[in-house]
Amino acid sequence: MSKDRVRVVVTGLGATTPLGGDVASTWSALLEGRSGIRTLTEDWIDTVPVKFAGVAAVDPGEVLPRPEARRLDRAEQFAMIAAREAWRDAGAPEVEPTRLGVVVGSGIGGITTILAAYDTYKEKGWARLSPFTVPMLMPNGAAGWIGIEVGARAGVHATVSACATGAESIGYAIEMIKDGRADVVVAGGTEAAIHPLNVGSFAAMRAMSTRNDEPQRASRPFDKGRDGFVLGEGAGIVVLESEEHARARGAKVYAVAAGAGYSSDAHHIAQPEPTGAGIRLAMRRVLENTGLTGADVRHINAHATSTPAGDVVETVAIKEALGSHPLVTATKSMTGHLLGGAGGIESVFTILALSERIVPATINVDDLDDGIEVDIVRVEPRKLPDGQIAAVNNSFGFGGHNVAVAFTTV
Repeated sequence: MSKDRVRVVVTGLGATTPLGGDVASTWSALLEGRSGIRTLTEDWIDTVPVKFAGVAAVDPGEVLPRPEARRLDRAEQFAMIAAREAWRDAGAPEVEPTRLGVVVGSGIGGITTILAAYDTYKEKGWARLSPFTVPMLMPNGAAGWIGIEVGARAGVHATVSACATGAESIGYAIEMIKDGRADVVVAGGTEAAIHPLNVGSFAAMRAMSTRNDEPQRASRPFDKGRDGFVLGEGAGIVVLESEEHARARGAKVYAVAAGAGYSSDAHHIAQPEPTGAGIRLAMRRVLENTGLTGADVRHINAHATSTPAGDVVETVAIKEALGSHPLVTATKSMTGHLLGGAGGIESVFTILALSERIVPATINVDDLDDGIEVDIVRVEPRKLPDGQIAAVNNSFGFGGHNVAVAFTTV
């Protein structure tokens, strides 16, 4: 079968986020408009200017057996929890190992492991380091552990493209199936970066909100009063299959994973290109790659991190590439920004929005920015129309990475 005729479908969803320890609790909180952001109480909090974050609602130590947790970095723990949920949700498909793949990435990798291990080395010497230190710190660790667990031998990959990582992983997974390399792929992103070095470093860039007195109102995409992103942690994982494989085993299908569009800004290591040219190109390419039109796209889960520079530029690009009609939401207003995990959880949200035909509202938009000319969903969730429709998840990352992933109703 030619590549263009292979349809890829979503058969499993998994997540652990600041809103819930699984997909159901997270999605319920999104529709209720709840914030997962809270004030931090760690002993280092007075050493940094930002004192809040989107901490995982369920600590992975409460889910994983202690011996397993000790050999995994926190980002790997999140990934394993989300991957197991997605695999169960997909019905634990029986698949020939050489036809099973994994693509799971992280923007930063095992940063907390690196820092803690170096402290151990300095204070106690190399002999006190865990033998799992290297597998815990390497960015491909989550993909490797998941691949071992499910027995994936078609290829285990880890994309690393900062905050576009999760979405790029899903796009790569779609291509693995379309290219005939695999029948089933576990894909997504994970991150665990709530650490004083990371918080202080982002604060030094003036990238983070400092609304310490109102942490739950700090992430406010599209609002005139936005002052930076809010750091979050967790993972979002999907199970993708060729439609032929899924139908043959009678699998439940959430949506069609139609394809992805990519571009890069070549502008600045951290700032978005001010005209939105790269964002437009990624969205236009996802239309070209999937055969969709702008009119087909009825919903956008925007990257919208709540930074002054990025949010309006993205909406201008959406209008120019797709039109002003799609219902646009920014779920980071509730989860915070999961960096490399963002594209994973936001793809899960985009798929559920299509499947249930409802778009969660963006919270904290009290005063919509004057430069926004697209339909921002706020105050309460909005219904999507009946019939065959598409939705796009946008993810952009430091380095100028732009990824748009499209899903359609079945």
